[in-house]
Amino acid sequence: MWKLAGVELESRLLIGTARYSSPEIMRASILASGASVVTVSLRRHGSNPSVQSVFWDALRTLSVRLLPNTAGCHSVKEAVATAKMARELFDTNWIKLEVIGDDYNLQPDPFGLVEAARILSEDGFEVFPYMTDDLVLAEKLLDAGCKLLMPWASPIGSGQGIVNPGALATLRQRFLGVPIIVDAGLGKPSHAAEAMEMGFDGVLLNTAVALAEDSIHMARAFALAVEGGRSGFEAGLMPPRNFAEPSTPVVGTPFWHGK
Repeated sequence: MWKLAGVELESRLLIGTARYSSPEIMRASILASGASVVTVSLRRHGSNPSVQSVFWDALRTLSVRLLPNTAGCHSVKEAVATAKMARELFDTNWIKLEVIGDDYNLQPDPFGLVEAARILSEDGFEVFPYMTDDLVLAEKLLDAGCKLLMPWASPIGSGQGIVNPGALATLRQRFLGVPIIVDAGLGKPSHAAEAMEMGFDGVLLNTAVALAEDSIHMARAFALAVEGGRSGFEAGLMPPRNFAEPSTPVVGTPFWHGK
């Protein structure tokens, strides 16, 4: 059990709803993940009314907290308008804020992100900002009213895992009292475990589960990885050493001498 934005949650794994082979597989995968928070995009599911209806029906049967996002927004105006629509539709002040600055790697626009975060925070939103692993950007977002941070591990959908562990470690060390969720680029359960072992509060992912050959099984694998990584962090990980140390005590060990 952990508290995020004032809400107690059972799982530290947050999961997305895009790109599954069917609404039924999406629903089963979310259940297998044990996730307490599920991200949804207004833009992504609005084109086909019949598919949209099945999608929302599948979500309504789940006991999860929805985290609407502004995926696909490239400007402050777009992101703010989408966030306000999401608040009306889902009756929540939670919003995963995305303001995309580059279409090639979907890197956030740091200037637009900070501006939109300030506008939405002042309007009563709990802003979950999708950001790079930049320290100065993190400080600006907190100054703008954000109470948590969501840095990427690597670009969305790349599956590269944590490409800059030093930068993420710096964020974790600098903002010890701030919830930090690693978002995007996690392609394997081991990537999620690594993030949790570093002391991050949670991870958010989508593509690695949605596009797996067996999405349901992969969702469960990520759930176990997150739980194991967090447990390892809380237990105290063994630091690496430059020398060997026997695991079996040598005191009292008999020494045999040949003739």
